[in-house]
Amino acid sequence: MNGVRLAIAGASGRMGRALLEAAAADPGVRLTAALDMPGAAGVGRDAGEFGLAGRGLAVTSDVAAALALSDTLIDFTRPAGTLAYLAACRAARKSMVVGTTGFEPEQLDALREGAKEVPIVFAPNFSIGVNVSLRLVELASRALGADYDVEVFEMHHRLKVDAPSGTALKLGEVAAGARGTTLEQDGVFARHGVTGERKAGAIGFSVARGGDIIGDHTVYFAGTGERIEITHRSQSRATYAQGALRAAKWLAGKPAGLYDMADVLGLRA
Repeated sequence: MNGVRLAIAGASGRMGRALLEAAAADPGVRLTAALDMPGAAGVGRDAGEFGLAGRGLAVTSDVAAALALSDTLIDFTRPAGTLAYLAACRAARKSMVVGTTGFEPEQLDALREGAKEVPIVFAPNFSIGVNVSLRLVELASRALGADYDVEVFEMHHRLKVDAPSGTALKLGEVAAGARGTTLEQDGVFARHGVTGERKAGAIGFSVARGGDIIGDHTVYFAGTGERIEITHRSQSRATYAQGALRAAKWLAGKPAGLYDMADVLGLRA
């Protein structure tokens, strides 16, 4: 059986299950390992309990053994877990697809350092639609300029632990970069009380959490007498999983480096 050999981390979690289901439907990949962190409830269970592709494959915490059977590790867990998997991939010289969010600056530095040794696709959102939206935001921000106020709104399920979402931050970064600025300079992440007038050039963020919403993002460009709204709504985690599998297949034969979905989809300007 041909195809990219995949190890899927966090196999018993929400995204792990979505990845297992997507792998079962994709003839271009082959599931060779299902992983969870030591002590996780899924370790030792048949991965088929979590997704069709895992039938007959036991979930393991032995990363080295999993990577020995695999070409690429897909990881959508938490920053600490991702860095542990990164160390194992560097040792085994295996590629990674990373969809984890909520990294601290020093953790991102570790990811960049690891990409000097192994190829990594790292993106805050693997939905193909979201990544096309990022390109649209870039074009709009560059064309409209500072005369249009930018606001980023996002809403996710009640269990999400980081805010704003990695996707929202990326949308803001793209809008800022197209104007020649940064979120560090112009991002506004909290408003309460008497805030005064909106600062020219500010890029504002609004966050909502509730229910089981998978992910809604809207970027508003508000000008005088008109506004443009670029919106993406996720209805299923399958979209993220399908994008991650596409990234894993794209990585085959790539040299070490830090890539993103713009590279995978040929959207690089």
